[in-house]
Amino acid sequence: MLLKFAIKDFKDDREYKNLSPKTIESYMSALNEFQSFCSNEEIIDVNDVTANAVKNYLMYCHKERKNNVTTRNSKLHVLKIFFNYLEENEIITSKQNPTKRIGYGKEDIKIEVFQDSHIKKMLGYYQRIKQREKSYFAYRDYTMIVFLLATGVRLGELVNLKWNEVDIKNGTVTVFGKKRQQSSIPITDKLIKELCEYRVFCEKTFGEIPDSVFTDIEGNQLTDNSVKCVFKRLKTVMNFNDVRLSAHTFRHTFAHRMLMNGCDIFTLQKMLRHSNISMTQRYLAIWGTALKEQNDKFNPLNNIDI
Repeated sequence: MLLKFAIKDFKDDREYKNLSPKTIESYMSALNEFQSFCSNEEIIDVNDVTANAVKNYLMYCHKERKNNVTTRNSKLHVLKIFFNYLEENEIITSKQNPTKRIGYGKEDIKIEVFQDSHIKKMLGYYQRIKQREKSYFAYRDYTMIVFLLATGVRLGELVNLKWNEVDIKNGTVTVFGKKRQQSSIPITDKLIKELCEYRVFCEKTFGEIPDSVFTDIEGNQLTDNSVKCVFKRLKTVMNFNDVRLSAHTFRHTFAHRMLMNGCDIFTLQKMLRHSNISMTQRYLAIWGTALKEQNDKFNPLNNIDI
């Protein structure tokens, strides 16, 4: 079977299985790039794709496209899913699966977080604009940052949040996470106050409340890319050179602050909606030295006379 037709069949299968458009788009981006590489190497049939061809593609991603190891691992993950699909549908045999014995590259685990100085600088910037210009963008972006800091939600969960999923009375928000799983998470009184103020401002701006919590000036739901552009512009203004300004950094910061303030690992797992606690434990392992202050404060030996 021609590689380009196999990729089309794979896309149809993912759509049939009702995967999110974002996931399918991510798959197709990697597979189309791989197909283009194979075409240049005169590899057009799936049966001609060897393990060596896959490795050459990953080296091309490393040397030519300057992809880091995390990005290369993500692309390899997509290729494994694709060739496993071909194997399951008996288009290739298990022995012909070129990704079978290719392992992932070793990643350096580094989780960046915002310091107090970063947070104060960002919030102070938007507070000044709110007072001076009273612009919608200032209110929206300020509330967006406060929301990320207070909940640790993912980027997709942020942009998809609707006002009818915000329960002010009971202090919860309902988000749809990975695999579109619905979860309800608690929000603090401080965040409720900020959301109420922002909601009133939205109503004055649009004449009615938009469906989505975070929108553009036309009231349309923000996209992932539009939020990334907000953070890109903000980073230029803030001149942060020591930390990445992204939704995921806010998520890491949320996890870090929760642990530093004495939150147990199981509660944090539920707040972050990790399906496996091993992911949550990575935070604990990385910030173990940063927990010294909490250990000194709560260690059981403190109250034992020895």
